[in-house]
Amino acid sequence: MVFSAVERMIAFRYLRARRRETFISVIAWFSLLGIMLGVATLIVVMSVMNGFRIELVDRILGISGHIRIEEPGGLLQDADPLAASLLRQPEIRSAAPIIEGQVLAASSGRSQGAVVRGMRSADIAARGVLTDALVAGSLDSYDAGQGVLIGVRLARALGVTIGDRLTLVSPSGRATVFGTVPRSAAYTIVGLFDVGMSEIDSGVIFMPLDVAMAYFATGGGVSAVEVLLHDPRAVSDGRRAVAAALPPPHLLVRDWQQINSSLVGALVVERNVMFIILSLIILVAAFNIISGLTMLVRDKAADIAILRTMGATRGMIQRIFFMSGASIGLVGTGLGVTLGIVFADNIEFLRTLVEAVTGSQVFPPEVYFLTRLPSVIQTGDVVLAGGMALALSFLATLYPAWRAARLDPVEALRRE
Repeated sequence: MVFSAVERMIAFRYLRARRRETFISVIAWFSLLGIMLGVATLIVVMSVMNGFRIELVDRILGISGHIRIEEPGGLLQDADPLAASLLRQPEIRSAAPIIEGQVLAASSGRSQGAVVRGMRSADIAARGVLTDALVAGSLDSYDAGQGVLIGVRLARALGVTIGDRLTLVSPSGRATVFGTVPRSAAYTIVGLFDVGMSEIDSGVIFMPLDVAMAYFATGGGVSAVEVLLHDPRAVSDGRRAVAAALPPPHLLVRDWQQINSSLVGALVVERNVMFIILSLIILVAAFNIISGLTMLVRDKAADIAILRTMGATRGMIQRIFFMSGASIGLVGTGLGVTLGIVFADNIEFLRTLVEAVTGSQVFPPEVYFLTRLPSVIQTGDVVLAGGMALALSFLATLYPAWRAARLDPVEALRRE
């Protein structure tokens, strides 16, 4: 056993304050609380950042696909044969031609900008995200003809529901002798979806591919072919599979990491910066351990001298004070890990509770893109936070413990 029973008894006795040691005990309690709050906050923030990254990426990929193939500066022709050739690659799960265009959606005197995505119902069903998010209507009505799917937030903003007519106005109109006339057409709303991502639920309209071709007058061309991979993380293998299936060398091929590079990069940078900032809380608590133990060593100088004259070795004195400081870090880390996991696991419930009590929004979907506060606890983050707190706590005890072990018993007793 590393620590003897006598060493443990003395170390824990030093942690119990007597009347003249109250200030030292207060520092120890603040150190414990600092480590606990630092570890808990670090786990909660890392879990929320993980949830943001996973939720945003999953929803973006579920709507936009993993790889996008475009014709630079124009429309992509012969999209269906190209999609068929792509599906022969084993890495590719789905290939769908799409049409995208900016429109102004209007109804009952209200209007809002949106993006139309022309897709076949089979290709929408292959994504899974949208079909799972349908809260009203079905893809059967979508296939029937002039029907569109819109998000619940867009429907709420325009005051429409299933069965209502929605007028779409495209700025890229048709040329006449009087100038360019905006293209306008009305469509029936056949379905409402709630993906859980504010930007999609309030600004995307799904339209049948053939109807979108007619509306935007593409002449049979499409904006792009979107590819779904069996493993979205293996984008390099997917790009090679796409390149092997593409006869025209001039087509532009981009994967989801390139398309959303600014978003993914911002999430990574924000996560790293938050980790560094919150680690400072634990570092400050570790400095408190140093100051508290240093004061304890000065206060216990006579006790140390008596122990040395009774035969205690320097190693024994060092282990006693190491245990005193390390126990603060160990208990604080354990409480912090427990508090952080419980808080992160129930953060959505706590958010709704705070909003119900205060009557204000603490997580506006328009700002944070998502309609719920996500949290994904990863074992690696918990181990990293707890391990860093323990390491800093143990390192903080080394100097005071070394100083206690080097104390000269003769000089200590003379001062007393």
